[in-house]
Amino acid sequence: MNKQLLDKIILGAAEQILPKIEANSIDLVLTDPPYFLDKMDNNWNHKKVSTVTDYCHTVKSLPPGMKFDKQQGQRFYDWFLSISRELHRVLKPGGFLFSFSSPRLYHRMASAVDDAGFLIRDCFVWLYTQNQPKAMSLNHFIEKSGRDKKTKNLLKENLKGWKTPQIKSCFEPILMAQKECRGTFLENMQKYEVGLLNTNVKIGQSMFPANVVTTQSLNPLLDKYFLVSKPSKEEKGKFNIHKTVKPLAICEYIIQLATFCPSAVVLDPFVGSGTTAVAARRLGRRFIGIDANAEYVEIAQKRLNDVEVEPSQRKVTIIKSESQRQLFDLHGR
Repeated sequence: MNKQLLDKIILGAAEQILPKIEANSIDLVLTDPPYFLDKMDNNWNHKKVSTVTDYCHTVKSLPPGMKFDKQQGQRFYDWFLSISRELHRVLKPGGFLFSFSSPRLYHRMASAVDDAGFLIRDCFVWLYTQNQPKAMSLNHFIEKSGRDKKTKNLLKENLKGWKTPQIKSCFEPILMAQKECRGTFLENMQKYEVGLLNTNVKIGQSMFPANVVTTQSLNPLLDKYFLVSKPSKEEKGKFNIHKTVKPLAICEYIIQLATFCPSAVVLDPFVGSGTTAVAARRLGRRFIGIDANAEYVEIAQKRLNDVEVEPSQRKVTIIKSESQRQLFDLHGR
């Protein structure tokens, strides 16, 4: 492992930085890549968008003028396939890739990851109710249609409540993939200390880990099985302008599920405002964060500076017992 990259947030494109990471050196990849949907790319500017008010009355995280383009999915697949090949190379045998996705692009992401050589193991679902509907009425277009006033009013009345096909989204899929193990699960775990999931990690009311998770209290039954810690008001940071900050609790949940020891290295090639890195540090893990946006890198570093974890206070729940150490020692560890 290149120690110059460890425990750092690196400014640069993933395509340029990933080749610098040693093969078979990463325990876990946990990321939320850009989807390049609806103008939501690195050139997106919330200040500019928020000034557009003539027909778009939405919060600033939703750009106006969104257009459906079938080729978006193909372009995303082509790009993420090349990224996935690099992620496959740097992961240890048996290492996991968890990637948040847009529901509309999940099939493209899964196909790219599959075609890069990964095994698709599961799909996690992050469930929530608080989201901004994206559907738009056609009133604006009716007004500009050139029809007479009576026809316009009739069209508006007949199409009242009928909007563009963008229903309110209340879940986010998280792809779970794995680099193929070398030998059996046991042999791979003994050699690389990765490849299994830690079912000692509990969610809800001490329930077995599930592929559904929520950070929002929904009802007693769902909370019992799927609730993890609610995001605190402080964890994002007042200075954080990133538009899709993920909850620390979900990232910590995944890191504890998939990493075996405190020396495990967690990689996020699209680290954004740094939630994966913050979660890793809070759990006493090593990390590498990469992002092409200088402003996000600065925000991530500020968030990391606020995380001070003494060795005795590390929230590490995956610790080798003495019997585990002896077992590993018997096999040449």
